[in-house]
Amino acid sequence: MKKIIVLVITVFLFSECSTVPITGRKRVNFVSDSQVLPASFAQYSSFLEENKLSTNRTMSNQIKDVGKNISAAVDRFMRANNMVSEANSYKWEFNLIEDKTVNAWCMPGGKVVFYTGIMPICDNENGVAAVMGHEVAHAFAKHGQERMSQGQLQQIGGLAVALGTSGKDSESQQIWNTAFGIGSGLGMLKFSRVHEQEADRLGLVFMLMAGYDGTEAAEVWVRMSENSGGGSTPEILSTHPSNASRIQDLRTYLPTAKKYAAQYNANGVVK
Repeated sequence: MKKIIVLVITVFLFSECSTVPITGRKRVNFVSDSQVLPASFAQYSSFLEENKLSTNRTMSNQIKDVGKNISAAVDRFMRANNMVSEANSYKWEFNLIEDKTVNAWCMPGGKVVFYTGIMPICDNENGVAAVMGHEVAHAFAKHGQERMSQGQLQQIGGLAVALGTSGKDSESQQIWNTAFGIGSGLGMLKFSRVHEQEADRLGLVFMLMAGYDGTEAAEVWVRMSENSGGGSTPEILSTHPSNASRIQDLRTYLPTAKKYAAQYNANGVVK
């Protein structure tokens, strides 16, 4: 049984490994769009029915306009790089919800929500573009599907530990199970931080491709840090990089992002 589990994990790792465009990061994802997108679209519709759309027409139109521009850049990139079926699967939609929570998110398939609470942090159209690019990048890189795949592998790993320690005394079993739980939990947090940094970088490229000022991406996180009062969870125990890490990385990556954006706008094709 243990050999079968190891074999299954090995098959997943080698047969379902793909590369995230632009960043070149290898990912394991064995959850298909056909499995995820129908549920994603249904959940988004339910969310809109249960939450109040903002009546601020100016802000709502800004969200929709910026979303349209950035998703058009992403669509242009995908169609130029043999990702036509993926481009066709996205059903882009952008809505502003009346809620003081400082948040925004994008579901698989391109369903985006901004909360009114994040608008002062965005501050301006370029700030909205920075947040929009980041959220759209999560969908583009299929981070949701990848996290689902990681969760399934974690379950298989837990089963392997249980089977591997089945002949040991209860104290040994508890030690191994606790070690696996802590180790795999921190591992998943690391993957979350990797996803966040990747979305920051991809989002920066996409907002530049759409014609926005990329310097504002780091400034959004400066304002986010000021809004939080400087308090945050230690990075190793957080699903997100620290604000300081993000600010530094976005500023450092900006020249590279500009080169990518110019290249992709010129011919659209990954070199």
